[in-house]
Amino acid sequence: MSNEQISTIQAPVRKPSLFAKTALVLVVLALFTLAWQWLNTRQRFNEIEKSLSLKLDEYQALNQQSLALAKQAEERSTQANARTVILEQKLAESRDQQEVLQTLYDQLAENREATAVAEVEQLLTMANQQLQLAGNIKSALLALQAADKRLQPLALPRATQLRETLALEIENLRRFPQVDVTSMSAQLESLADLCATLPLISERQPTLNLAAAKQTAAQTAQLNALQKFGFSVWSDIKNLVTVERIDKPEPPLLSADHAFYLRENLKLRLLTARIALLQHDEVAYNADIKTVNGWLNQYFDTKHPNTIKAFNMLKKLSSNNVGIELPQLTESLAAVSRYKLSLEKSD
Repeated sequence: MSNEQISTIQAPVRKPSLFAKTALVLVVLALFTLAWQWLNTRQRFNEIEKSLSLKLDEYQALNQQSLALAKQAEERSTQANARTVILEQKLAESRDQQEVLQTLYDQLAENREATAVAEVEQLLTMANQQLQLAGNIKSALLALQAADKRLQPLALPRATQLRETLALEIENLRRFPQVDVTSMSAQLESLADLCATLPLISERQPTLNLAAAKQTAAQTAQLNALQKFGFSVWSDIKNLVTVERIDKPEPPLLSADHAFYLRENLKLRLLTARIALLQHDEVAYNADIKTVNGWLNQYFDTKHPNTIKAFNMLKKLSSNNVGIELPQLTESLAAVSRYKLSLEKSD
């Protein structure tokens, strides 16, 4: 057999051998790549596990602080209940005074001047109660204006003198800023109900990019079956770990018990803020509002519509000055007492 015939026989044998080696190299490279990706992913999971362990230790310490705050809030709630009892006693006394004034009004119904003075005294008592118990300047002004209007038909020197005293009291009250304590108290109660529904940062759902999803669907529609299969496998590999950008790099992850204590502490803070509002304690009121605002920023999803609504309510509530020391209408009450004494002497 000649050398040319031997070359012709051996040439087809070399091509399959080269192809097999190339395929083997590609398979080895693919296996090496998959192994490297698996090791890299495993290392990242270990780092995440260590980070979560550290964070859980931190949140355990935070739980201890929350329990201490809950105990302090419970003590403040007990004090608030005692103060509420005192306020109820004062309200009961005011009701008794109103009943006495009503009886006095019935007895003096035949005497026009005495009846007017009794009505003025009752209106002044009501105005003083609105100032001291509810801090409602608007209602007190309306009561004083009604008292002044009731004295208008009495063209007497002592009635004119009493009207001058009432005019000074009215002018003094008008210089005070209007603080609607009743409305603010209702807003605090509504805010407490709203805070019970706010989602925590750990409960926040990641946002979906619809435009990117549509673009991906359009790209896969133009691929063949093999390319679609490869694209699907690659998408599954990329979705093993989801990375999302958030405003806070370390969002607190609270357990169900911790979240419950957090929401209860929010309610207690808003309750003590309502009590401080009724007592015109501006320092305690602002401290409670500031604490609630800080907790909402730290633990809750600040992008949720309900959380944004809660921040707006807190901003509106904190803008009011609740530490105004209101007058007690002592001059007007003393003038009415002198008026009554003069009527008794004249009889």
